[in-house]
Amino acid sequence: MDFETRDTPEMAAFRKEVRAYLQGIIPKNMIISAESLTDEQMEIRREMTRKVGARGWLEPMFPKEYGGGGLTADHVVVLAEEMDDLQMSLVGEGPVADILVWGTEDQKQRFLPPMLRGERVTWNLLTEPHGGSDLASAKTTAIRDGDEYVLNGTKTFVGNDYTPDQLWTIVMTDPQGPRHQNLSWIMVPADTPGVTRHKLDLATAGTTEPEGHKNSVFFEDARVPAFNLIGGENNGWKVANTHLELEHGGTGRVGRHRQLERLYEYCKANAFNGQAISKDPDARDILADVIVNGDIHRLFGLRNFWIRHTKKTGTYEGSQSIYWRRKSDLKNVLLVQEILGYLTIINQKPWAAADGWMEMYMRQGPRGLHGGGTDDIDRVIIARRMGLGRTVKEAAGIVD
Repeated sequence: MDFETRDTPEMAAFRKEVRAYLQGIIPKNMIISAESLTDEQMEIRREMTRKVGARGWLEPMFPKEYGGGGLTADHVVVLAEEMDDLQMSLVGEGPVADILVWGTEDQKQRFLPPMLRGERVTWNLLTEPHGGSDLASAKTTAIRDGDEYVLNGTKTFVGNDYTPDQLWTIVMTDPQGPRHQNLSWIMVPADTPGVTRHKLDLATAGTTEPEGHKNSVFFEDARVPAFNLIGGENNGWKVANTHLELEHGGTGRVGRHRQLERLYEYCKANAFNGQAISKDPDARDILADVIVNGDIHRLFGLRNFWIRHTKKTGTYEGSQSIYWRRKSDLKNVLLVQEILGYLTIINQKPWAAADGWMEMYMRQGPRGLHGGGTDDIDRVIIARRMGLGRTVKEAAGIVD
């Protein structure tokens, strides 16, 4: 069965336009590196993001009045493929689907256009020190005081290397309310007095561009306009279902696994016992397993991409995809170690395998088990969506 996309004449012309534009905005001094990005390189990516956003291409199917492109799913495929081919590392536009689904019209007009134009960097603040993946246990409070909410609490393992313009965070708005019915989401300007950020020095720092480092964020009597609360007070669990549906793979993706491609090229170009690593029978067997694991995840991504952008009703597919990614990446980490040995844990040139990308991949494997919840969370969601042990299947979060 052939899952690859095919261009109509209209899409072929659009692809030509997209390729010419994207090639024209990529600076000659942009680098693709396994190392943490410098401030200069991060600004280069921000500028590219703004230029792509100016065309409405960050969210091509969003309405034009909010900064989207007003285009079709076919256009989205072309854009995703061309950006992937050019290895364009853009800055995420933020929780635009959350606001499109749950915001009032005034909130959509206020928040969506600058995000979809690539003008604002948004950090998603979910995890707290005590709760880990138990999002419903959030204890950061936001108490209404007139036309403002006063925030107090801590979020951790959040954000990235980019300096944020705003913070999208889940908070407790009713400390006495029942679980799941006491939460809300609010957009916090990053320069709000009482908000401080602290970078965490973790072993996984720099493992996924543009994720980079993680951070802790502290709220101490930070006052935020009540207008910035999205989705209604104490309705945050429904908003969370939308947010998590996308974070857990429900949006899908069109693209290849670049780090594994670097592994393949490294094995072709480097010799062991007088022949290319890729020619060694044992290495070839292991590489076959790595390729199969990566291709299955790619097919899951293509399927979920199709489900979302054709507005089909999804169920467990997002969590299934991210669960496979977590487990297969961890398997592949061990398989790559079998092929390359100690070279996988070295990031100093000239000894580092694939210019340090493999060392980064080694650290990324264990980290991936926990980002956006754990693999146990994925299994629970899959079971509930399939109706296992229940009389009613759990519905997926609203994303459109």
